[in-house]
Amino acid sequence: METNKQRWKILGQDPEILLAALANILSWFVVTFCPRFLPYLLPSSPEEEQDGDTISIDATTTRCISIGRPGGMEQLRLVTLKKDICTIGYNVRHVSPAPYTPADGFELPEDCVVVKNLAFSVNYADCTIRWGLYESAKKFVGYPIVPGFDVAGTIERVPKNNNSNFKVGDRVFGCTLFGAYSSRVVIPTIQLRKIPECIDSFSKAASFPAVSLTALYALHLAGYFPGGFDEGASRHKFKNKSILIHSAAGGVGSFLVQMSKILGLGPIVGVVGRSSKVDEAYRLSCDVVIDKSSEDLWSAATKACPDGFSTIMDANGVSTLKESYNSLSPSGRLIVFGFHSNLPLGQAMLNPLEWIRMARKQSNMPKFDAMDLTVSNKSVLGFNLSFFAEEREVLSDMFDKILEWISNEKLECPNVVEMEMENIDLAHEFISSGKSIGKIVVTTEPTSS
Repeated sequence: METNKQRWKILGQDPEILLAALANILSWFVVTFCPRFLPYLLPSSPEEEQDGDTISIDATTTRCISIGRPGGMEQLRLVTLKKDICTIGYNVRHVSPAPYTPADGFELPEDCVVVKNLAFSVNYADCTIRWGLYESAKKFVGYPIVPGFDVAGTIERVPKNNNSNFKVGDRVFGCTLFGAYSSRVVIPTIQLRKIPECIDSFSKAASFPAVSLTALYALHLAGYFPGGFDEGASRHKFKNKSILIHSAAGGVGSFLVQMSKILGLGPIVGVVGRSSKVDEAYRLSCDVVIDKSSEDLWSAATKACPDGFSTIMDANGVSTLKESYNSLSPSGRLIVFGFHSNLPLGQAMLNPLEWIRMARKQSNMPKFDAMDLTVSNKSVLGFNLSFFAEEREVLSDMFDKILEWISNEKLECPNVVEMEMENIDLAHEFISSGKSIGKIVVTTEPTSS
């Protein structure tokens, strides 16, 4: 078992962060001032078909988005891999280290299948992977990396001794620990489920897994799941069952709202950053929607729940964490699963000024005193599911519950914006703009020329 080692620092910073900063600044400088040198910033790997090779797209060909090093949009390269090579998540080390399977072929283990991936979703985490700031991507994969968590497609290949309930041709959806920006992925069967009949497209199926699992695990940390209750009457015995959800019309937020309704929480107060998202938040089942672009967020939150919130779901980071904590009721829990406001909004690449701004924001991050937590009866809990490679059973049980809710039409598909693989840069630009509602999903089938 790995032990936690003290990490050495340069000027008080993780050296990997400094290297990411230098790589991004180099990309910004070359793209801005000498773009003719851009090809030199795009490293390739031996698994890729090279320029000049005769490339034929057939059933054994994998197309994927490879990121060769930290940087801007220029690092999002659509590449074709050599025959029979697939992408792979970091938790399938018994086949190959991520991001690719061996070039000389591989034997598919009993617990895995090959998925012909027809759609994958884009998450904000993918932008931070491209910038070199996503901790699990750096720790478990490095570069090159094929980002992405959500897949939806058909089973292309099963192991010789197939003990699963999957067969070739089955329509499936699920998660991989990186590697989803690809047309063919090796995935453990425990991370897949058959697509229920009520989901009528692969794009809709790809919009569910990562964000719904994140939402349900967040509610688990808040004490509302699993077991011991009837749906609509939460097992949570505290009288205060109010919940405030930041980014309520986003990917994770849209499922937090729906699941909170299923679990009997209320009032459900959703926060959105644009007036165009208010109607969607109400449609998802928010009792109150706060549009922080047109009203003071915390005054409106106090009006909605004067005694404080039992739970606050916060992926914003520095812009809201302190006041989120202050707005908890006694016994309240602040659940943290992201830091979007610490990062640039709507930036294709990170110039030197953006790094200075990020450093300033990081220095302003709130610190929570253990004594205050105790006397205030409050809790702060954080998580990131991309570290859960060894906790597959926990997430598998949650996936089963999500599938049940989908099949019973208690959970509905979020708003889906569909894009093509060739336009992956536009997908990253859209999600980092803060203007998207619901999920951005990319299809992998080659576009006709």
